Amino acid sequence: MGQSFQDKGPNEPLLESEPPTLAAEQISPELEEILSDTSLSHLQRFGRASVIELRNLFRLAAPAIIVYLLNNTTSMSTQIFCGHLGNLELAAASLGNSGIQLLAYGVMLGMGSAVETLCGQAYGAHKYEMLGIYLQRSTILLMLTGIPLTVAYLFSKPILILLGQSKTLASAAALFVYGLIPQIFAYAANFPIQKFLQAQSIVNPSAYIAAVTLVFHLFLTWLVLYVFDWGLFGGALVLSISWWIVVIAQFVYILWTDRCKKTWNGFSLQAFFGMWDFFKLSLASAVMLCLETWYFQILILIAGLLPNPEVALDSLAVCTTILGWVFMISLGFNAAASVRVSNELGAGHPKSAAFSVVVVTLSSFVISVIFAILVLLLRHVMSYAFTSGETIAEAASDLAPLLALSLILNGIQPVLSGVAVGCGWQTFVAYVNVGCYYVVGIPLGIVLGFNFKLEAKGIWLGLLGGTAMQTIILLWVTFRTNWEQEVEKAKSRLNMWQDQSKKPLLND
Repeated sequence: MGQSFQDKGPNEPLLESEPPTLAAEQISPELEEILSDTSLSHLQRFGRASVIELRNLFRLAAPAIIVYLLNNTTSMSTQIFCGHLGNLELAAASLGNSGIQLLAYGVMLGMGSAVETLCGQAYGAHKYEMLGIYLQRSTILLMLTGIPLTVAYLFSKPILILLGQSKTLASAAALFVYGLIPQIFAYAANFPIQKFLQAQSIVNPSAYIAAVTLVFHLFLTWLVLYVFDWGLFGGALVLSISWWIVVIAQFVYILWTDRCKKTWNGFSLQAFFGMWDFFKLSLASAVMLCLETWYFQILILIAGLLPNPEVALDSLAVCTTILGWVFMISLGFNAAASVRVSNELGAGHPKSAAFSVVVVTLSSFVISVIFAILVLLLRHVMSYAFTSGETIAEAASDLAPLLALSLILNGIQPVLSGVAVGCGWQTFVAYVNVGCYYVVGIPLGIVLGFNFKLEAKGIWLGLLGGTAMQTIILLWVTFRTNWEQEVEKAKSRLNMWQDQSKKPLLND
């Protein structure tokens, strides 16, 4: 990051052979020129550059946050509707939605971030024709990945019984999960499309589509559950249909809008070549994200083994729900960081990429600190939004300082993960996550929770330690990054992928 204000002239774009289009002009050299202007003082450069970058950042982050919140609300609304059918239905929907369904969501979203890296850098380099190839290649891979996930869904009942759930609950949850099978393949199409659009800074249409779909979803879920009485399977099937509506609407937008004329040239056989290297990057992306997504879910599983699991689980449920909602904001900044960094690297703007990292990290950090302060101020009453029990309120209040620290760390860590995706560091971050989360965090939490009798607080402290270690490592690596070298790596990566895609045509 220290290279952001080096007194050198602005780098030229990686590819000049194609004239810029209206969409391509969004990757403007203005920010790079300001950061390289030696006639301005450091303060003047910082001020002018901040205005430009903040405008770019929030234009991307705000709609992305809305999309994540609306998608989360869509899934949660199904759970709430099913909960009104009875306690068993609520438990089954919760187990299926927050347990098994999270597996597919994490895998698909993670594998889709490979598109985020390549499309973002290709768009910045004006190699527009490659975006459509990457989109198709990723969709093919994710659809194939959906096959083993479908098998896991079909065997969800024996899996849940093996994990200790009662046969009654496992049967009900499995019925709900069967209705989510079409959702797997909706994920497989949605995440590549979403990243394809985000790489071009096209984010508002996805927010509009998600909002309209939520309204339709609420009405159709009510109709299916309370008029047609289709039960858990019907509720889950409506959720799957809603996700397919999002997919179809976004793809229709790609075909219709002039903004994707350069990046979508129709279906191509080139999408089937270079699959192995693309799969390795996608797999590293999936491992990186899944290790993060499942980390706090393990907190819940471990807490169920405590001497007084009911209070521990209820208080943790309150805190993790709040953490989850605020995390949606961090995911929006994660997407914005990935797009800004990958676009600027692809465009050959090292100083702009470095400056984007600084601005997005500080912005997300400030917002997370505000939420952490609110949690501390409302620590004694925050649980009453979920339950009226005083015991749970006291237990949640006791966990509030840890929740506040988690909010602050989650304001930084997802953004740095977005930077890693923008740079193509997924494999490195996957190794970091394994070490910090599963070698340090979880064992430390078990020792503090059980051996030191700190129970839920001890488990959370251990996991918090793993998150803090990972955040420090990513901060250190990002701070020491040579952004000019990252520009060259992005150029080499794009040339390699483009050559791979052209090989079959040359052979023909």
